[in-house]
Amino acid sequence: MASASVIPSATKVLVVDDEPGLRQMLGILLRRHGYDVIAVAGYVAAREAIEQAPQPFPLVLTDLAMPDGSGLDVLADAKRRAPATEVIVITAHSTVENAVEAVRAGAYDFVRKPFETSELVTLVGKALEKHEIVREIRRLRAQIAALPEVVGRSPAMRAVMDLVARIAPTRTTVLITGESGTGKERIARAIHESSERRAAPFLVVNCGALPEALMESELFGHEKGAFTGASSRHLGLFREADGGTLLLDEVGELPLALQVKLLRVLQERRVRPVGATQEVPVDVRVLAATNRDVAAAVAAGTLRQDLYYRLNVIQIELPPLRERRDDIPALAERFMRRFAEEMGKDVVGFTPDAARALASHDYPGNVRQLENTVERAVALAGARAIGLGDLPPEVAGSVGEASASLLELPADGCDLDAVLHEVERRLLVAALDRSGGVRTAAARLLGVSFRSLRYRLGKHSLAEVVDEDASDDPPSA
Repeated sequence: MASASVIPSATKVLVVDDEPGLRQMLGILLRRHGYDVIAVAGYVAAREAIEQAPQPFPLVLTDLAMPDGSGLDVLADAKRRAPATEVIVITAHSTVENAVEAVRAGAYDFVRKPFETSELVTLVGKALEKHEIVREIRRLRAQIAALPEVVGRSPAMRAVMDLVARIAPTRTTVLITGESGTGKERIARAIHESSERRAAPFLVVNCGALPEALMESELFGHEKGAFTGASSRHLGLFREADGGTLLLDEVGELPLALQVKLLRVLQERRVRPVGATQEVPVDVRVLAATNRDVAAAVAAGTLRQDLYYRLNVIQIELPPLRERRDDIPALAERFMRRFAEEMGKDVVGFTPDAARALASHDYPGNVRQLENTVERAVALAGARAIGLGDLPPEVAGSVGEASASLLELPADGCDLDAVLHEVERRLLVAALDRSGGVRTAAARLLGVSFRSLRYRLGKHSLAEVVDEDASDDPPSA
């Protein structure tokens, strides 16, 4: 059974009743159970309290019939200020029908006078528990909606994004692993944007790109004159990211001596700039990423075991694109739209062969390679649909090999009609690609009439990927 004990003791409750004795009793009862009670004598005072409260009341407890207004009006005002506010209506026996009307209008429930105090306290606890659940659901939905540019319909990516949503509100250190190009930085940014630190800086440092001599200074800062060339004071990335998030990309590239200092910063949450005598407190959430086999790095002695355990409180392993092929169409579509807009090109989709080629490639460079492939294709596209010829040879090749195999008779025979259907479709696509999508030119290449071409395009569901502007239609007879 729900009770008030599950709700924070600072929860504010607005009590509205024109009877001084009942108002006083309710105030004493609810304060005894840890609530912060504001009690007012009628509708007008309730309306002012609702409008002027710095934050909406999670719960309003109101009498239904009052001299200066109705509890239904209190309900309407409370819901107008904050739909998540729960309202419990107190009613006499003679107004039960009106109380039912209040529930239909959005009240959580009603109690009839006289009531048992234990019954009322239980009802208050349940109403506030519902309020907290609804608020948490809305917060999680807002987090998911705010996730930046992360596309994933595959079960593997849905599991990753579920974990991101659960750990984002914490300050826990996270280790993100995966092959190069799988989107580790995007996941780190998603964690930051879904956290309470989203308004503070999100900084990224590539540990493998920093000169070893400057790493300590870049991370922890330095004082003026700390070393040759230190002509001014430098805060360092940890202090620049104070209140926010710092991603240590390729953390396995840090020298062992600096790994020791990083471990101390993670444990103590304090940094000592180069040349300083005092440590400085920092409030930074640290995320780390690497494309290395971290267990092998620990075994080889290039990554300290104690640092590994400190970083690896929670691990997110991103699957390579070849293991999440279900995500390729959505990713390619998003990249296509973005690059088409950036380049000012009227590209709206992919031909079936091009889509098949994109989906069948292994992408050793993962999402980054797919992004580059689609950017190239949009730049080269001469029609509204990206064709096979717009793709790099290594991506288009697998479909080209499949085309050649159509001309070979399998040992167990074939379905001739199906093969001829596929050959016709591929020749139509090739003609459209070569003609830049101009149908009259494609018809000439295939030696068919324009009307025949249009019929065949419809038969193969290719009409929607061709420019429907009638400018290339022949004049009407």
